[in-house]
Amino acid sequence: MASISAAYQEYRATARLDELRATEYSYLDSQDHIYLDYTGSGLAAAAQIRHHNERFLRCLHGNPHSSNPTSAAATEAIDRTRARILAHLNASPAEYTVIFTANATGAARLVGEAYPFRRGTRFVLTADNHNSINGLRKFGVARGARTTYIPLQKPDLRVDDADVISALTSKSGFLRRLPPSCRSMLRGSDPEPRHNGLFAYPAQSNFTGVRHPLSWIRLAQQRGYHVLLDAAAYLPTSTVDLSEVKPDFVLVSWYKLFGYPTGVGCLIARRDTLECLRARRPWFSGGTIQAATASVPWHMMASGAEAFEDGTLNFLSIPDVYFGLDWLDGIGMSVIETRVKCLTGWFLDRLLQMSHSDGSPMVKLYGPSDLKMRGGTVTFNFLDAAGKIVDERLVALESAAARISLRTGCFCNPGAGEAALELDPKILRKLSRVRQLSRGLDQFVEMLGIPALGAVRVSFGLASTAVDVDKFIGFAEKTYKDRVITTARLAPREQC
Repeated sequence: MASISAAYQEYRATARLDELRATEYSYLDSQDHIYLDYTGSGLAAAAQIRHHNERFLRCLHGNPHSSNPTSAAATEAIDRTRARILAHLNASPAEYTVIFTANATGAARLVGEAYPFRRGTRFVLTADNHNSINGLRKFGVARGARTTYIPLQKPDLRVDDADVISALTSKSGFLRRLPPSCRSMLRGSDPEPRHNGLFAYPAQSNFTGVRHPLSWIRLAQQRGYHVLLDAAAYLPTSTVDLSEVKPDFVLVSWYKLFGYPTGVGCLIARRDTLECLRARRPWFSGGTIQAATASVPWHMMASGAEAFEDGTLNFLSIPDVYFGLDWLDGIGMSVIETRVKCLTGWFLDRLLQMSHSDGSPMVKLYGPSDLKMRGGTVTFNFLDAAGKIVDERLVALESAAARISLRTGCFCNPGAGEAALELDPKILRKLSRVRQLSRGLDQFVEMLGIPALGAVRVSFGLASTAVDVDKFIGFAEKTYKDRVITTARLAPREQC
């Protein structure tokens, strides 16, 4: 087969990443490791670790909830990082603010617990969503809101624009008027903006790599919805320009972009929308209030981002986000995006050409087979020589033995998994009667009568190379070509 440079000529323009792989990410080759789980986490460059250590030697940071010198230094570093994040996303500080959280999941919960769901409003979301978003439906249900899922279309597991428009169109004619404090949330010709609910979707699927249109943001807002955009899987290889598209909330986990630090995420929120949530927070904590009393049940919430940052921030790690963004910008996001696009295309070409000696396919792909509107995440299952799906648990064991890091399972995205495995909703309704899985997930699989519970996910990032693809394809052909698989000795499933 032709080289990647012959098939994808733009690959040559990303040669600098091969140099970085040999220097800043040299630990991969020194450990003979193939890392193919960039949707799970980015990798840290040696320069990031050096910078962290050097910063500790020259800077003294303390708890920011004070006015002493170490506290002031930490506060300044945190504020600089907030500004750096907004600059990276081209967001106006007058329009957006940054709330630090432990991860994207924590950011999602901040929205769900304080969002003004009520009877007559709706939570609309795509079936392709991480469980951190699916779980928000519990907040809506508790307050009388209705949940509406927008289905995925085969074979690429995309969402049809017409289905989005239909889901966001009020069938009952009900339009909830916003309270006076929230009238500025949605700007337009309507002097009293309409509040129909919350619309949530991922900019990029963590299951299929599909990139859903950012144009849906404006479409939903014009129909009276606030928009929560999950950008966790999208931002490692691309950017969102918040001067062009203006979601109300954006979710980020920084380790997914550059590997270090972990335990730091963000909710990036429009200030006017956030103000409406502030009064509805169901609790308060240290750092989120101006004052509180114990003798009488009174407290006054802090303003802006501080009202949502519970307890002490991770002040020793937040400044590493600043350096991480500088690191990406120094490489060039366009270079990273081109590299990942070329590797993804070449991987798909080779993956889909794999076959057993009798000509039968070795792979069943879930999601797009081309590069149109997709990122560097590829999900599939191997097929054995008898045409049966190779249990993903076996792939996990055998790839790990070959020093390959990839992801197997359902990836916390049940909607995409159900569509990929073609599960009948009628069968899934059986689960409503189940109170406990006494035999674990194996009982779940038996109940549904499905050949597999999960899949295999390979994803590329800034330190990926063509050699990684070569080695994985070589492993797959050597391990699964012309083989009939038995799973009799596999350990019980513990999680999906």
